[in-house]
Amino acid sequence: MDKPLLNDPSIPPSPEVLRTALGDSYPAYEEMLEAVTGDEFGLLPEWRYYKDGKAWLCKMTFRKKTVFWLSAWDGHFKTSFYIVERHCRGIHDLEIDDNIKEGLKKASPSGTLFPVTMSISRKEQVKDLLTLVVYKKGLKV
Repeated sequence: MDKPLLNDPSIPPSPEVLRTALGDSYPAYEEMLEAVTGDEFGLLPEWRYYKDGKAWLCKMTFRKKTVFWLSAWDGHFKTSFYIVERHCRGIHDLEIDDNIKEGLKKASPSGTLFPVTMSISRKEQVKDLLTLVVYKKGLKV
């Protein structure tokens, strides 16, 4: 089974560490980070080591709202947006890759939240992530 990287609590995810971990997908990570932290989206990344998952995860927030989570994997990074059931229908109406929508249909909820997960390795995929950021930021809980 595939496991997230960045498992050493004593090595924080610096740009150099991420470049090594993500390999060829690092340019997509850089583009995503520049976009989501810029003026248009205004997200704040917060890396933290989580003992339960034994890995560093990045929580992307807007004000006090968690928009999505990010983790580093071998050659790609994953993002997970968590939404309540009533907001799932809106995901299916978005102009994003059908594989993301299919993943949501097959996803098991975590409590009352459903995960919308993406594995990103190419810059072209960042557009779908930004569409999901706009959607999630616009939701009322």
